[in-house]
Amino acid sequence: MTVLEGEYEPSTWDWVHDQVDTYERTGGREANLLRGRPEWPIVVITSRGAKSGKLRKNPVMRVEKDGVYAAVASKGGDPTHPVWYYNFLAHPVVQLQDGPEPHLYRARLVEGAERAEWWERSVAQYAPYASYQEKTDREIPVFLLERIEDDAELSA
Repeated sequence: MTVLEGEYEPSTWDWVHDQVDTYERTGGREANLLRGRPEWPIVVITSRGAKSGKLRKNPVMRVEKDGVYAAVASKGGDPTHPVWYYNFLAHPVVQLQDGPEPHLYRARLVEGAERAEWWERSVAQYAPYASYQEKTDREIPVFLLERIEDDAELSA
């Protein structure tokens, strides 16, 4: 298995749906930047809905080191987590597309020193995360996404 399978339900937010559609249709050659800024590349993450079980797709800031990606559940500093946060907890196997080919990853919520390291890396990539944290009382969650190399890892 190289991709998540199931019924896809597009976002109700037009900009999310449009960016994901264009990104996937062009293999990441287009719609690969947030607000068109070259210093803010994105990836597309597909997760399974915690309640619906349907596939959901979101453009997320590209924060990567040595093949491991961070997904920062900032929601712009909103007091609540984005919906995909709950999807990751319920179904940690996700699909990440960074360029033309999607691959499966296992998402895990990080804490403590590991979170601090990846938070710093994330803010270095996308400075607005720092102001988002100032806007909210919740600690903005950070997930690490590590590639699943074979089917045996899917059941681990």
